[in-house]
Amino acid sequence: MRSHYAFWPRRLPKAISVPATSLWDNLSVNAHRYPDKTALVFFGSEISYRQLAEGAERLAAHLCALGIQRGDRVLLCMQNCPQWVMAHFAILRANAVVVPVNPMNRAEELKHYITDPQAKFAFTTADLAAELALASNSLPEGEGLQHLVVARFMDAFDPAVAEGDAPPAAWRQWLTTEHAMPSLADGQVHRWSDALACTAPVPAHVVGSSDLAVLPYTSGTTGLPKGCMHLHRSLMHNAVASALWGNGSSENVALAAVPMFHITGMVSVMHTTVYCGGTLVLMPRWDRDLAGRMISRYKVTNWTNVPTMIIDLLGSPNFASYDLSSLVYIGGGGAAMPQAVAQRLFDQYGLRYAEGYGLTETAAPSHSNPVDAPKQQCLGIPFMSTDARVIDPDTLQELAVGEQGEIIVHGPEVFEGYWQRPEATAAAFIEFEGKRFFRTGDLGHVDTDGYFFLTDRLKRMINASGFKVWPAEVEALMFRHPAIQEACVIGMRDSYRGESVKAVVVLRASHGHTSEQEILDWCHENMAAYKAPRVVQFVDALPKSGSGKVMWRALQEAEKQPADR
Repeated sequence: MRSHYAFWPRRLPKAISVPATSLWDNLSVNAHRYPDKTALVFFGSEISYRQLAEGAERLAAHLCALGIQRGDRVLLCMQNCPQWVMAHFAILRANAVVVPVNPMNRAEELKHYITDPQAKFAFTTADLAAELALASNSLPEGEGLQHLVVARFMDAFDPAVAEGDAPPAAWRQWLTTEHAMPSLADGQVHRWSDALACTAPVPAHVVGSSDLAVLPYTSGTTGLPKGCMHLHRSLMHNAVASALWGNGSSENVALAAVPMFHITGMVSVMHTTVYCGGTLVLMPRWDRDLAGRMISRYKVTNWTNVPTMIIDLLGSPNFASYDLSSLVYIGGGGAAMPQAVAQRLFDQYGLRYAEGYGLTETAAPSHSNPVDAPKQQCLGIPFMSTDARVIDPDTLQELAVGEQGEIIVHGPEVFEGYWQRPEATAAAFIEFEGKRFFRTGDLGHVDTDGYFFLTDRLKRMINASGFKVWPAEVEALMFRHPAIQEACVIGMRDSYRGESVKAVVVLRASHGHTSEQEILDWCHENMAAYKAPRVVQFVDALPKSGSGKVMWRALQEAEKQPADR
């Protein structure tokens, strides 16, 4: 099916040759091209391309002096900040593999991210260090971290001189509090400033496009999160293709409001901007008025986001004082953009919101709407170099236009497979027309123009403001609560987040006095905030099939019915 080529931007190639170099080379090249150009902006402080590359090389030397070898996995657990970018490229420069970790995870969740990739080294910020150390110290001897490098936000900005770029007042304590350095039971803790001062020689950079670069984790319908093996070339493809798609140049100024530990922020924002030699304006968390001020002050040109951010910004009482006229590209995914909001963007600024679609397994976009011809509530058309189809999930036969089936994707951005999960990898791919296609698990259809639309999910998953929540993972954590006999996690409608998490719980007879609030509080203490249930409903029993399996779909349908009415 090639009908979408009628809407393909005439200025763009339909496929690209992926550079044979590593992702590190993108930074290295631009440090030579634009040494004094601003690479990063963070609360009024600016870091040049030369400073970014030199800092990454010092950190790489520190890693190698501590024993990092080619292909070793290194955790990176931070919110958006200059240290995240510098540490990310330092790991790549050291010929190692980045394991990005959501900083909202708690110790119980973090243990898996240490043991599964056999990580012995980690970078984090002082506000998160105690939780990561607790996770490491809770592991059996020999399985925890050997080295932990701890940065402070104030290593990257001076709150006294931030002035117009000052962080929101509510963030001051979070960003400026001096935290005590934790201790590792079987290792050493290093200050960021000491690591950055390393004078050891940096080793030769020997990895290339076919080496493992990043191991982001994604959950699924069963079991613990799985690592997605991305080589330098899969991320490189989407960095280069995204630059072309979004009119990328060295004059781009991108707002990094989506988290860079997430594949979209990492690839579509950070790697794309660094490949271009543009400037990244970093936000460690979302705040609508800070975003409005940053766009206005730095003349942001490109903004990849989640639609809820746009909705929130447009709802600010200060919105009229912000100048969004510098924006030339605005788009994103994770949730559908409401038609009325998209229309307001177009009427007020002439901006067409370009929705896209992708997964951790596809290095962010596998589909995107052409900027000149987007459709609303639409995934877009297959991205550069990409072939996508809709098939019957049972017969694996391609379906006709308009028929609902599973979306499958083939292209250079698709990952190699799941880390140490050969069975899961085999189940995720099929051979179709002689090519290896990834099964997304999402149900959709194609219209006569070749645009793809999402209609349902084959996999059991909750989408809360673009964050994917996998019920099986939340249930596994909840079963550790002594009062919970059984739990079934489902999605509930949320007017702002799209969906939120609800847990239907059967209490143990010995814990009948336990309240819903106690369960909610425990969940917030033991899992990332976006995973934690917003509502807990107690029931006497969960519906089960003849084989004893919990009929989660029946509970999900029952939850939908009142909203449908």
